[in-house]
Formats: sequence, C-alpha cells, structure tokens
Amino acid sequence: MLSLLAFLIMIGVLITIHEFGHFLFARLFGVKVEVFSIGFGPPIFRWKGKETVYQIAAVPLGGYVKMYGEDSMTEPIQGETEKKAYTDPRSFAAKPRWQKILIAFAGPLFNIILAVILVAAAYMVGVFEPKYMREPVVVGYVQPDSPAEKAGIKPFDKIVSVDGKPVKNWKQFTVQITMKAGMSVDVEVERGKTKKLLRLNIPKDVSKSPVGISPLIPPKLGNILPGSPAEKAGLKKGDIIIAVNGKPVKSWFEIVSHLSKIKEKKPVSLMIKRGRNIFTVNVIPEYNKEAGKYVIGISPVYDAQIKKYSFFEAVEKSIQKNAEMTVLLFNFLKDIATGSMSLQEIKNNLGGPISIAKYSGGALESGVGNYLFFTGFISLQLGYLNLLPIPVLDGGLILILLIEMIIRRPLPEKAKEYLAYIGFALIGTLMIFAIFNDILRVLQ
Repeated sequence: MLSLLAFLIMIGVLITIHEFGHFLFARLFGVKVEVFSIGFGPPIFRWKGKETVYQIAAVPLGGYVKMYGEDSMTEPIQGETEKKAYTDPRSFAAKPRWQKILIAFAGPLFNIILAVILVAAAYMVGVFEPKYMREPVVVGYVQPDSPAEKAGIKPFDKIVSVDGKPVKNWKQFTVQITMKAGMSVDVEVERGKTKKLLRLNIPKDVSKSPVGISPLIPPKLGNILPGSPAEKAGLKKGDIIIAVNGKPVKSWFEIVSHLSKIKEKKPVSLMIKRGRNIFTVNVIPEYNKEAGKYVIGISPVYDAQIKKYSFFEAVEKSIQKNAEMTVLLFNFLKDIATGSMSLQEIKNNLGGPISIAKYSGGALESGVGNYLFFTGFISLQLGYLNLLPIPVLDGGLILILLIEMIIRRPLPEKAKEYLAYIGFALIGTLMIFAIFNDILRVLQ
C-alpha cells in the first residue's frame, strides 16, 4: 500500500510539472488551452476554469494538454473549423514553428529543472552517505586483472595522493579519479612502513570499468538471509568472523574470497566473535542457481550516516549529480542504439511502473531525502526520454517541426499519420516489454 501511495504521489507530481510546462508556454505565446489533464481515459474529477477544463483521469500513467488547433497539424483540413484553426491567432497551428518547438520543449525542460530542485532538496533534508567515504583510502579488495592490480596496488594499501595531490578520504579519491578518467596518474601508497609510487591507468568510463579497488569493509555480519544456512547455524547480526576454515580474516573481501572457492556441499568452519565470546560454528552452504555458486546467506554491515548540506552546497551537488545521471542515461541509450548492450542487460536495467512503484515505496520507507532523490532521478529520465525523436513524444514533434523549418513547408499529412502509427507502435512495444519484465521479476 505504501509503494502504491508513494508511486501515485510521485507520478502525479512529475506529470503535473511536465504538462504545466506545456501549459505555461502555450499561454505565454497566446495559445488557447482547452484541456489540462492529469492521466488518461475517463475523467474522475474535473472543473472548468475561464477557458480551460482541468481534470484528473482514471489512468495515472501520463497526461496531456489539449491546445486549440493542435489536431489541425495531424488531421486533413475538411471544413471551415479546420481552416479557422490555421488562421486564428489563438490557435497552436497558427503559431510560428519556433514557438511550437518551445511549447513542446517546455514539458521535458520542466522535468529536468524539477530534477535539480528535488535532488537539491534531498541534499538539504539529508541523504544517506556511506561512512567509508569520509575515511582514509585503505584498500580492502583488489579486483583481479583490473587497472589497480596491474598498477601493483594490494589489499591494505593506503592511498595518500593522486598525481601529488593529497587525498584524505574515499570521497576525495573518487573525485580525483573521475576527473582524470582516461588518463594515467601517479598514485602514492603506504604499505606498512614504506611508501611506493605506482602508475595507474584510469579507464575512460569509470562507471562501466572501475579501477578495481574497494574500501576496507570489516568482517562483521549485517543481514542474515531468513532460512539461510547462516541462520540455521545460529549466526546473528553483529557477529564478527575472525577465521574461515582456520585461516584468519581481517576484511569482508577475504571472507568472500574463501567462500567463493566452495565447490561442494561441505561444512565451512567459521570462528565467530560475539561480544567477549569466541566460538566456532560449522555452516553447510547451499547452491544458489541464480548466483551460480554455493552461498551461506550473509552480508556485511553497511555503515551509513545522514549528511545534510547548506542551500548553495545542495544546489551545487544537485547539478553535479544530475550531470552524472545524464551521462549514465545517455551511455545507456547509446549502448542500446549501437547494440553494445545485450537483451539480458537491457532487461536487467529496464523497469516499468511496477518496478518504479516498488522502488519509490522503498525510498519513502528509508527517508524523505531518499524519496526526493529517487523522484528527481525519475523526473530527469522522464524529461530526457520525452526528448527522444520518436513520433508521439515531444522530441518527435520537435523533429517534425525542425524538418519543416528546413524544407520550408509542412510535411504531407499522410507522412505525419504514418509517423504517428510508428511512434505508437514503438512506445506500446516498449511499455509492454517493461511491464512484462516487471511481472517476471515479481514471479521470480
């Protein structure tokens, strides 16, 4: 119920802001707006303004602003009413193409602006930030065959500078690495009592190909999966694992390394510290088909703290975060368009209304800041996706208007009609795929 409520609030706000962008610019250019609708289908609530009917419709997965003369752009001129729409100064069809483009662009623009506002508000309210981000850069794990391993970085190394610039914590280190993507840098590390200067080649896209190091995570148990081998063996949240099969461990990744070598249903000996008591527990792993390996059902403690920012800091961070999310979205779309992403990867990354409702409910449960952040993230995607040059989307209308500006005449009505059919087919197919993917996730 919470997920449904969170979803309806979020989608209602996003649609209202989007359509308000169209409405405001239409009114700004003197276009008469006949209907302002939140949702599709039969109206469940409506009222009449001075000249506009405002309504909330039954299907909350969209909305529209119906402008006088808008249909005249896509339907053949058949009578005096249609002819008037081309000459009436309050008609959308009668407006210059540059004004029509701005009216179409305003909806996505308002969603993008809303994303910046919501993410800034999230930072001001307070967002969860991993505790390690403010801790020294002590390496807990080095991914095999990664740039970090090739550079000679090892577990328990402490990174103290990048290209001679000191880094006090993981946050500073992350910023430095991101700024120098695609370059080679000198990384100074402390290993025991000695210091070493290593050459690290940073990938061009660190979001896809990270440098291959993770922070030092203590071998402390967080969540225990219900019904898992760990729960059956009596392990509890807060237990500290100090040895696996007699071999001492000092970090979570050492535990993972030992457990990843399990190839059969054979007891694993764990030495546990609980308070002042130290004892040994034998856990019999179970094979997980989805993971493709033997597991015991444990996860580490995720230490995080709520961090609040001032107004100007929040706005700056919001712009930075939205820029990062923009790059990720465009890379995702580029990979789909170029065929670089497999169908399975697309399925894993594509979510429909059920997934959005689920995550919006989870975000609201975890705090107002996270809910605002998630809503901003969806608003940003809605803004950019509506600018895709697909007929029936705002981007499709903008593309048609740009073509007409270049050729200096309207496109044939039949061409617009066929383009609309193609657009509906593409969007419909995508929606069916996303919803079907959601249902499969629920069933699995």
